[in-house]
Amino acid sequence: MAGFVSNLLILLLLFQNICLGFRSPLSVFKRYKDTSTSLSSECLVSDQPVISFGLSDFALDIRMPAVTPKQSDTYLCMSVPLPVDDEAYVVDFKPHASMDTVHHMLLFGCNEPSSTENYWDCDEGTCKDKSNILYAWARNAPPTRLPKGVGFRVGGETGSRYFVLQVHYGDVSAFRDKHKDCSGVTLHLTHQKQPLIAGMYLMMSVNTVIPPGKKVVDADVACHYKRSPMHLFAYRVHTHRLGKVVSGYRVRNGQWTLIGRQSPQLPQAFYPVKYPIDISYDDILAARCVFSGEGRTTETHIGGTANDEMCNFYIMYYMEAKHAVSYMTCTQNTNPEMFRNIPQEANIPIPVKSDVKKMMHGHHEEPKDSDTSSLLQQDRKEEGEILDQETKDSDASYLLQQAKKEDAEILDQDFHIEEAVEWPGLDLKLGQVSGLALDPENNLVVFHRGDHVWDENSFDSKFVYQQRGLGPIEQNTIIVLNPSNAKLLHSTGKNIFYLPHGLSVDKNGNYWVTDVALHQVFKLGANDKEPLLILGVPLQPGSDKNHFCQPTDVAVDPITGSIYVSDGYCNSRIIQFSPNGVYLMQWGEETSLGRSRPGQFYIPHSLALIPDLSQLCVADRENGRIQCFRLETGEFTREIKHKAFGRELFAVSYVPGGLLFAVNGMPYPGEAESVQGFVMNFSTGEIIDTFIPLRKSFEMPHDIVASEDRTVFVGDVHAKAVWKFASVEKMEHRSVKKAGIEVQETKESETIVEARLKNKPESRDPLKNIDKQHLVQQASSTGVSFVLITTLLIIPIVVLLVILVFIRWRKTTVYGGNPDGECKLDSTSGRILGRLRVKGGGGINLGNFFASHKGYSRKGFDRLSTEGSDQEKDDDGTDSEEERSVSPLPPAPSSS
Repeated sequence: MAGFVSNLLILLLLFQNICLGFRSPLSVFKRYKDTSTSLSSECLVSDQPVISFGLSDFALDIRMPAVTPKQSDTYLCMSVPLPVDDEAYVVDFKPHASMDTVHHMLLFGCNEPSSTENYWDCDEGTCKDKSNILYAWARNAPPTRLPKGVGFRVGGETGSRYFVLQVHYGDVSAFRDKHKDCSGVTLHLTHQKQPLIAGMYLMMSVNTVIPPGKKVVDADVACHYKRSPMHLFAYRVHTHRLGKVVSGYRVRNGQWTLIGRQSPQLPQAFYPVKYPIDISYDDILAARCVFSGEGRTTETHIGGTANDEMCNFYIMYYMEAKHAVSYMTCTQNTNPEMFRNIPQEANIPIPVKSDVKKMMHGHHEEPKDSDTSSLLQQDRKEEGEILDQETKDSDASYLLQQAKKEDAEILDQDFHIEEAVEWPGLDLKLGQVSGLALDPENNLVVFHRGDHVWDENSFDSKFVYQQRGLGPIEQNTIIVLNPSNAKLLHSTGKNIFYLPHGLSVDKNGNYWVTDVALHQVFKLGANDKEPLLILGVPLQPGSDKNHFCQPTDVAVDPITGSIYVSDGYCNSRIIQFSPNGVYLMQWGEETSLGRSRPGQFYIPHSLALIPDLSQLCVADRENGRIQCFRLETGEFTREIKHKAFGRELFAVSYVPGGLLFAVNGMPYPGEAESVQGFVMNFSTGEIIDTFIPLRKSFEMPHDIVASEDRTVFVGDVHAKAVWKFASVEKMEHRSVKKAGIEVQETKESETIVEARLKNKPESRDPLKNIDKQHLVQQASSTGVSFVLITTLLIIPIVVLLVILVFIRWRKTTVYGGNPDGECKLDSTSGRILGRLRVKGGGGINLGNFFASHKGYSRKGFDRLSTEGSDQEKDDDGTDSEEERSVSPLPPAPSSS
């Protein structure tokens, strides 16, 4: 029976892989997307907009029907009905648009388009009923991305039955040759129920008045959240010309957590939330828009014209399907007094270069005189407005690079970490590696001890360095390496340090380091032979404002320039200094007997600064935990502690996207926790992944640093080595045996030795799980005779034939037959199954809504020219890294 099941599974998988090219339906969709990219420029409109990928997945192509806009700032709309009656879910998007011609595209879902024509001028509106934004594409801005397991619900009894595409053609000079445009978007839809449903939360001010000439005007919006929990994954800001910065927050128990902050004069598409944020019942959602009335001679009100203003903060979220609500709004300020405690960042404008503003507001300065009857229609038409005209100057290139960087941001965490075995950096001749960092060019910076070592003879019982006679290290202690090939790019730091320890690099490329022998902190320029700033008294340990005692690490706030020092092996505190080195404050105390309490340290060993959250996280080494604190006050915010950490946690690093990376210490005798690296979800503290090297082994991993693309470097003070690890997305790949090691070859033919990951999350791909199961079963049945196997194969073949017939019949019934065979994509059949009955629904008419508020200007309601009016949418008292010298406390209970 085992042999029968084994072979049946093998044949089923073989058949499915043949038909889908060893790809899941999503992979097939991605392949379809890649092969259809050229269509946007060639304007090849498919007469078969529905492409099926299996029993439950299909693609829907939504394109402009070969249009030629005749004037700049033309807005054209077209609609496509959902080609199925039952409920479906949009789970991915593929844009088809050229920046040469298209300024932005928006995709709405509704039940009744504003017109039944093939396409129409969006002056007529997008939808007659309430519509929801599903997708936004804008020139020089990242596209909308959905996390795994999240989808927009369409069809059925409650979902939208039509898609309405709106395309804004900014500068039509590219159409002088009278060519046709078929810009649009391809949707990946599935009938498989998604556990999480996406939706939109709009916060907007409706009664703000900006006095003429006033330098700063705040528009605040706040509402109590009274629904089931929602999880935020993207945000968008919008104002007109007077807006300087828009910020959104979650306020919980008086603590403000940043959702997103952006200049509305930069691309106003949806940007990914930098770290996971959940909104629970009775949390407060708050937003502030900062305006300036300088240059205006009359009052400016909220409205829909170029001379009016808007204050909008959009949040894209997902909820559990059973509680899902597709659209929510907040237009009031329930607690004005709370904004006295809003973080200072919300009041600091984000600088925008003048040329960028020119791109934003370059032409059509005057509003048009045409009047529309509803601000809602005007706002939906202008949603996503970002840049006014295309330029080729350096600022445009900068914006494009910035957008591409944001575009690469992945909102889910479906990946694992593996050693990059081809990286030659492991063979570098280094001293004890104490610190690692990445400079602004993402080069790897290594801080090592040359021919000096920290051992039991280094310090006396009062922490005074005993080997001064050796003199400072004569080798360059700071080396800069190419992160790809470990080529030496730069080196410095000779004849300065005795026992290097911590390292960080500020936004200007300056090196900030600590020396535990000198008891000092240094700031060095990349090309300077002498330090730019020195804190502490050389070779004198102490605990006052002017002394350190073996300081371990230093971090610099990129926003304020404030300096944070972890001090250290013989002190238990974090000290804050001003940018020029003036003492400001400190917090922390020694760990008491028994369980360590918040704010207590037993060697604060490593720092990770999190600017987005205004927090500082500390690797509390001998307490085996991470503690996080507010930068402004030193207030304790959270602890992350896991049994897997063991008794020691040496270093921690944070990267945008909400990920923490950490390394622990060697286990005590008799303890089981292994030395390894950890990847954690910062929001939840959950361990996502663990990793260890294959070449050599960790001995005492001392520091860790990670980049935004999840490339990880680990420095080991005992092994005198630096490892490189790479982030590998969980994808279909094949395995081969090479020198007795399991090697994975990706489709790019890049060879990576698979790290032996522990606590790795279970695969989300059921196909992979089945594949592993059948391979195990196959191995257990190798003793079955060849004759028996051959006999058992006959029955599955018959079953497969029946399955083939069923699949053909099913696809023919749902999408139309495919006379060329099951494994081909439909090309000539399965057209859209007719237009469906329209389901009406009431929508918010913002025009009438605004008109009922005092101070609202209803002059004109004319189209905005360029700024984008919206649809306002740590035995002898010494510590040595050579030997364990800290007397261990009783094991503290773990909290995961």
